[in-house]
Amino acid sequence: MVLSAADRFGDAEAVVDGPLRLTFTELVHRIRCAAGAFAELGVAKGDRVAVWAPNSAEWIVAAFGLMTAGGVLVPVNTRFKPDEAGDVITRSGAKAVLVQKDFLGLDYSVATDVPVIDLKSGFLSQGSPFECAISGTDIADVIFTSGTTGRPKGAMMNHLQTLRAYEEWATLADLRRGDRYLMINPYFHTFGLKAGLVASFLRGATMLPVAAFDVDTVVDLIERERITMLPGPPTLYHSLLTVGDKSRLASLRAGVTGAADIPVELIRRIRDELPFQSLMTGYGLTEAGNVTLSRPGDSPEDVATTAGLPCEDVEVRIADDGEVLVRGYNVMQGYLDDPEATAEAIDADGFLHTGDLGEFTDSGRLRIVGRKKDMFIVGGFNAYPAEIEGFLLEHPGVAQAAVIGVPDERLGQVGKAFVVCKDGHAGLTAEALIAWSRERMAGFKVPRYVEFLDELPLNATGKVMKDRLRDSVR
Repeated sequence: MVLSAADRFGDAEAVVDGPLRLTFTELVHRIRCAAGAFAELGVAKGDRVAVWAPNSAEWIVAAFGLMTAGGVLVPVNTRFKPDEAGDVITRSGAKAVLVQKDFLGLDYSVATDVPVIDLKSGFLSQGSPFECAISGTDIADVIFTSGTTGRPKGAMMNHLQTLRAYEEWATLADLRRGDRYLMINPYFHTFGLKAGLVASFLRGATMLPVAAFDVDTVVDLIERERITMLPGPPTLYHSLLTVGDKSRLASLRAGVTGAADIPVELIRRIRDELPFQSLMTGYGLTEAGNVTLSRPGDSPEDVATTAGLPCEDVEVRIADDGEVLVRGYNVMQGYLDDPEATAEAIDADGFLHTGDLGEFTDSGRLRIVGRKKDMFIVGGFNAYPAEIEGFLLEHPGVAQAAVIGVPDERLGQVGKAFVVCKDGHAGLTAEALIAWSRERMAGFKVPRYVEFLDELPLNATGKVMKDRLRDSVR
C-alpha cells in the first residue's frame, strides 16, 4: 500500500509538517531510504523497533520505513514517563527505540541497553533504498494496552487485518483523495496510526501531523492549509465551538469522534454551528480495531448515544452478563509473549471478550453502557484504576487507594481518588498528592480530585465496593 502510493498519487502533496512539504513520490523515497537505514542497523524481518515520539513527518517515515524493512512497529505513548516507556520497550524486545528529544519537556532517556536514536538526527535518510518482501499475515505492529492488572499487554495485528479494517473506515468516514487531514490523534494510538496514516495512504489524503494540541494553532492550520478532514475526541470539537470567527473553519467537511461519552447536544451544536457535512462515531479497541461504526445519515441521537452498526464480517454479541463479545477477521493475533492473557481474552469459539458492557438498540446499533474492567476514558486516553492505584500506593503517606472515573465537561471523564492515609500522615493534602502524582505518571492518569476517607467500603471478600464510591459522587 505504502510503496504503491508513489504510483497512485505521484506529485500530490502527501505530508505538510511546518515548512516541510513532501509529495507522495518524495515521501515514498524517504520511506525506502529509512528501510535501508533499519536494515543496515541490523533490523531483520520480524524484528521489533519502538517509536516514542510525537506526531511528525519523521514518525511517518520511521514507522513505514521500518515495516518496509520487514520490521514490526511498537508505538509508545508520549505521555508515558521513562519508567513506563522503558517497561514497554524492554518487554517488547525492541532492537532499537526512536525518540524526539525535548518534546513536552519529557526526559526521553530510557533505561534500556538498545540503541536510542533521535528521529531528527538524520538516521532515517542515511540508508540506501531497500524493501523486504512480506505477506499479509506477517505481524505489522504491536500496540500496548493496559489491562485491569495495570500491566500493559502488546496486541499483535497483521498487515491484512489493518488494510481491510481501515479501507472500510475510510469509506464510512468519507475520506477522499485530495482531502487535507489534520492529525491531532496521536500516532502511538490506533486512531492516529490506522484511522490516520493508513487511511490516508489508502485514499491519497494529505497528512498534516500536529505534535501537541493547541486550539489557536489548530485554527490557524485549518484556515491556512484548507483542512477538510478533522477527526478527534469530543474535547476537540468543544474547543472548535469556542472559536469566535467560525468562517476560519469553512473548509472542514468530515469529522470523526468517539472514545468518550458524547452529549447529544454537542453533536447537534457541531452540526448546527460548524461546517462539517459528515460526522462519524464508532466503537473499537486496540485488540480489534474497528468493531462498530455509524453510517452516513445517522441522526444526532444515533451518533451521540450509540456506536453504530457492526462492521462488515464482524460479529458482535452481548454475553449473559452484558459484556460485548467480538469475533471476526479484525480480532488481534494475540498478546505478545503472553499466551495466558491471550487465552483469557479470546475464548475457544474465537470471541474476544472486550471487558465493555453493552446493549443493542431496536435498530441494531450498539450502545456501550459501562466498563466491566472499570476503565475510564480521559480525553480519548484509556485510564485504568488498578494501574493508578498502584502508583498512589507508592506514596509514603497512602495506606489504601481506590480510583473511579467521574464526569468532566471538557475531557469526558477524569479520575477521582479515594485515599486512606497511613498513621502519622493525616496532614497529607489533595494538592500535595496530585502534585506528587504528576511527577510519576502520565498526565491523563493523574487524579483530578482526591477525597480522604477513614476507611474504604469493602465487601465480605475484602474488595473495594466502587459502586458505593460512585453513588457518593452522584
